[in-house]
Amino acid sequence: MKITLHLNDKHQYELAGELTFQSVPAIYKQIEQMIKENGEIPVDLSKVTRSDSAGVAMLVEWVRDVRQNGKSIQFYNIPGQMLAIAKVSGLDVILPLS
Repeated sequence: MKITLHLNDKHQYELAGELTFQSVPAIYKQIEQMIKENGEIPVDLSKVTRSDSAGVAMLVEWVRDVRQNGKSIQFYNIPGQMLAIAKVSGLDVILPLS
């Protein structure tokens, strides 16, 4: 269960792999650094192969941290599994999705 985060050729941060209870803590340190270094943060989720509620919770936390720092974030290509979890939880309305 590995998740990676890197800047892709579209100048978006790309999450790739499984976003689960096991992988979220490890990747969030990298996310915290990214928040410090960027004003606008576009995130491509198209390569997330699996997610559970921890993955969606991480997106919500990410939005909160970004906004507290006066920055902006946009999520692109959210996988159906993540979107379904967000909708059932009522979180889809607070996530900036494109």
